[in-house]
Amino acid sequence: MKIKKIIYLAIFFVVAYGYSQKDKEIVDEFTDELIYKIVQGDTLKLQIYNPKNFDKNKEYPTMVFYFGGGWNGGSIYQFKDQALYFSSRGMITVLVDYRVKNKHKTTPFEAVKDAKSAMRYLRGHAKELNIDKNKMVAAGGSAGGHLAAATTMLEGLNEATDDLSISSKACALVLYNPVIDNSEKGYGYDRIGDRYLEFSPMHNIKKGTPPTIFFLGGIDKLIPVSTAYEYKKRMEALGSRCDVFIYEGQSHGFFNKGKQDADRCYIETTREADLFLISIDILKGKPTI
Repeated sequence: MKIKKIIYLAIFFVVAYGYSQKDKEIVDEFTDELIYKIVQGDTLKLQIYNPKNFDKNKEYPTMVFYFGGGWNGGSIYQFKDQALYFSSRGMITVLVDYRVKNKHKTTPFEAVKDAKSAMRYLRGHAKELNIDKNKMVAAGGSAGGHLAAATTMLEGLNEATDDLSISSKACALVLYNPVIDNSEKGYGYDRIGDRYLEFSPMHNIKKGTPPTIFFLGGIDKLIPVSTAYEYKKRMEALGSRCDVFIYEGQSHGFFNKGKQDADRCYIETTREADLFLISIDILKGKPTI
């Protein structure tokens, strides 16, 4: 497949997405747009950032970001800053669009199917995209953190048209205040109900779950600190690594620029994620942030 290079104009985003001025400043010369899925008459896209001095004869570690928004809405560009940073560190980075309630009238189950389809697309086209399939990271925040984990931890909820011989699993997970427990004690049970056992990453931790880093604000009202530590306990009981970082005094979405104390939290969480990826041999060198 030949990948077409597209340079976007700000007006395109106003018409097509209605995003803010800040969101429209996403595009640079290293961006590709690819359609990974057509469903419900709509195209679902990936925004892909290649590192500077991109070499088509090399394979690169890849980081795939899923935005938050409670499976209801949100902007594909939530993790724009993190994507640009990790691209500068020599990774291919990907922002994933997926079906949400306010645009597609869908449930969280469809969001999981899309998240897994995106990973399968990237793995299935790894050769032409220069992706190292052994160094793929799934990342996301809030419901997007759930989706990142779901690509790897949930066995069901696959799109009927997907090639299931291609894995949707990541080699590592970077989770920002993820809604990881979807039982009655967690988030989303009102929409998931008794199906939480097939939907909740907390309830699908198994031996071989890849190394994970978990960031959480100390006063997050959606994800209690106790949930992060319970998740870590269950991971480690099965021999999997789980690093938990609690940011005292911070609420939900604290790692996004534009929030209170956001620049510091963005820098600190990005640096810790970088160090984590270095420690598991996905990145090399030292953080540049």
